[in-house]
Amino acid sequence: MKTLSDCELIIEFQKGNEVALEVLLKRYQREIFTFIFYKLGNEDLANDIFQDTFMKIIVTLKEGRYKDEGKFSLWAKRIAHNLVIDYYRLKAKNPKISESSYENEDYSIFDIIKEPDSNVEDQLIQIQIHQDLHRMIACLPDNQREVLELRFFKELSFKEIAEYTKSSINTTLGRVRYALINLRKMMIENQISLTR
Repeated sequence: MKTLSDCELIIEFQKGNEVALEVLLKRYQREIFTFIFYKLGNEDLANDIFQDTFMKIIVTLKEGRYKDEGKFSLWAKRIAHNLVIDYYRLKAKNPKISESSYENEDYSIFDIIKEPDSNVEDQLIQIQIHQDLHRMIACLPDNQREVLELRFFKELSFKEIAEYTKSSINTTLGRVRYALINLRKMMIENQISLTR
């Protein structure tokens, strides 16, 4: 399996061979982690972005949206780079500020806080969405439900989830991926929409 090219491993994985994915990820994990760490300079944050990068890679490969041009590592780094940019954009949008900033005493955090303007109908729709989501999550196998709750509700990193569940990171990524696939199937089969 280790002698197969990236393209051959991807094809094997898309046929359902999970070992092919593991070989592919091991082949590039150090290179991609180093690439991310160099941009962030923070190991914990780099680990989170690294896990999100591989989650995105796995989903894209599984959905057959990857177009092989013999440049898997460049494509993977582009995904990582975009996630790093997203992180910095989010950080810039949500700076940690006190009531007034030191640079500008006229600025107040209350200037950007809006009164909630949602009406009763919007609130009821939101409640329904949350109920539907929690009902679907309750139908997942225990190991998939656990990793979803730890990742999206308790906001643990994939590394923390792997340690908490005493599993490998690849197993954790796989469980999250299958959980999301199963949720999507349930939404389609039951005609459930999780948007307003």
